[in-house]
Amino acid sequence: MAKQRSTARKSGRIFRYSAWDAMPAFLVYAHLAALIAFFVAWPELSWPVRFAGAFAYAFAIGWNQDSVAHNFIHNPFFVSPLANRITEFALTLENGTPQTMYRYVHMRHHAGNSDRPDRMGETRDPISIYRHGADGKAEPMLPYVLMGFWRDDGPFTVARLIRARRPAEARRALQEFWVMVAVYAVLLAIRWEFILFLAPFYYLGQSLSFLIAYYEHLGAEPDEPLATGVSTYEPVYNILFLNNGYHAEHHYRPKQHWTEMAALRREVAAEAAARGVRVIGPAHFLGFLDPSSWRVPTRRRRREPVLT
Repeated sequence: MAKQRSTARKSGRIFRYSAWDAMPAFLVYAHLAALIAFFVAWPELSWPVRFAGAFAYAFAIGWNQDSVAHNFIHNPFFVSPLANRITEFALTLENGTPQTMYRYVHMRHHAGNSDRPDRMGETRDPISIYRHGADGKAEPMLPYVLMGFWRDDGPFTVARLIRARRPAEARRALQEFWVMVAVYAVLLAIRWEFILFLAPFYYLGQSLSFLIAYYEHLGAEPDEPLATGVSTYEPVYNILFLNNGYHAEHHYRPKQHWTEMAALRREVAAEAAARGVRVIGPAHFLGFLDPSSWRVPTRRRRREPVLT
């Protein structure tokens, strides 16, 4: 297993690892403020603006979960536990996913590294691209992306799984869930048409996150520590997604701070080349545009017939 360490430095009384975390911390609350502004302005907006805002809302979910919320899982931004806890609630409300539950599922993802099924057909990683594949091949992209949201364990199942080892963390997860339910219930009562209009775009945003996850691992080698992810060094994507493109490097050393991913790439470059780390040209959510992705064989598991 890859050596787990963070090379980031504590930089002050506010930020736990780096003063650069002021940027993602600001983005957390900017995202929440934008969502609130969208809700408040809704009655005055034209339908073209409403649709534009809804697509931006969907993209923001996929972007946040694979940049800001993702980095917060591995390296919480603040020294203050209270500030981190408030940020967890903010992330929960803007992404529509309890942050502590997201953390649990994501850490299981790292435990399995998008592994292939065992003899019983199970994977350690609940969102492995091989989980519903066949013959050692990944599931095709469309069913993985479109069905991923519906395959996720429900919040009470996730809370029960967390509680088995960390009861206090399970309580935190359920607190986030119930606060989210209460807030959106109030918004539904105030402006039901806003919530119902955004519901399919919420699903679209979650599906975008699965699309990113798919091309973060398609063609990778789950059993090779340095090659369990697929990287892209497209500069605009890495700026906007806080270096999420360095995904093989991230799975190799998950605690590496987002500001130090380029340095990690240089550190492991020779070994990465020797291990055959897969690199694509475009951003992960555009991975289907990379010709090398077309050559990765996929196959979907067939349902076994029910014997009566």
